[in-house]
Amino acid sequence: MSYKQLIASILFVAVAANAQAAGDAKAGQEKAGVCFGCHGVNGNSTNPAWPKLNAQHAKYLAKQLADFKSGKRSDPLMMGQVAALSAQDMDDLAAFFSKQSATMGQADKAKVALGEKIYRGGNSAKGVAACIGCHGPTGSGNPPAGFPSISGQHADYTVKTLKDFRNGVRTNDMNGMMRNVASKMSDKEIEAVASYMSGLH
Repeated sequence: MSYKQLIASILFVAVAANAQAAGDAKAGQEKAGVCFGCHGVNGNSTNPAWPKLNAQHAKYLAKQLADFKSGKRSDPLMMGQVAALSAQDMDDLAAFFSKQSATMGQADKAKVALGEKIYRGGNSAKGVAACIGCHGPTGSGNPPAGFPSISGQHADYTVKTLKDFRNGVRTNDMNGMMRNVASKMSDKEIEAVASYMSGLH
């Protein structure tokens, strides 16, 4: 995908989509107890292998739940959890978690320089696009376009996510954008940018 095609896709999605899922946060809170077992109280996961959900965009969260249910995104544990959820349940859960306070991680000082370089400038020699283009200067993402906030996310989870995109294990990204980027990244680059994102705010 060319840079112009990428921008066109982003603009199309941003114009066509609503920023928030049509959920009820109070109803979502009543349904969220089972989620806390893995993702922590109010979505603030303490296990670095499981993502933080707190303060994530509602639209993005609702899409991930729907993708787990449809099989577009595969994870045996999550697929079991969402099997009985209705579309309204997913929107309610997404609305609840999106309203929780964000929590920050901490970057590994030894990885900051490379991580910041990739995040802010990409790697033109390898065709790696800068993360900042979609996820913003503070990692807050782009809600209308469906691009997630990555600020403060666990580095371990982000490393796994990027490697899953790189290896084709995860394929639910819009127009293959994340697969295209991650496929050109080395393990060292992935680990550095994941660490940088963890402390970005």
